[in-house]
Amino acid sequence: MATDDKKSATLLSKIQPKIKLWLEVDGEVVFGSGRVALFEAIEETGSIKQASEKINMSYRAAWGKVKATEERLGLKLVQRQAGGRNSGAELTPKGKELLQIYRKYKQNVAAVIDDSFPDFFEEF
Repeated sequence: MATDDKKSATLLSKIQPKIKLWLEVDGEVVFGSGRVALFEAIEETGSIKQASEKINMSYRAAWGKVKATEERLGLKLVQRQAGGRNSGAELTPKGKELLQIYRKYKQNVAAVIDDSFPDFFEEF
């Protein structure tokens, strides 16, 4: 094996493909890693306020992302209950479904990228 071939084989074993994936409607983000983190935190804490604190996001930004996503998709994704002992938030069935489908989709996309990577970079 030539020296360049050895260097290429070593380099290829060190390179790893990475992706950032998000979904848009009319050029506006509706779901991606930030919203996934927010929805997961809402699911875990039962509160938009606590969820925003957990992921180091302002309450206003978290509320805005939830509202924008719901408006852009035309779906209720987070059920909010204001005031009293029963105040809080939880994902609606559609919110849970969106989170689950997005996770599976991202996993599938990552697998395709990982599988095809050597086909494109084996000569590099």
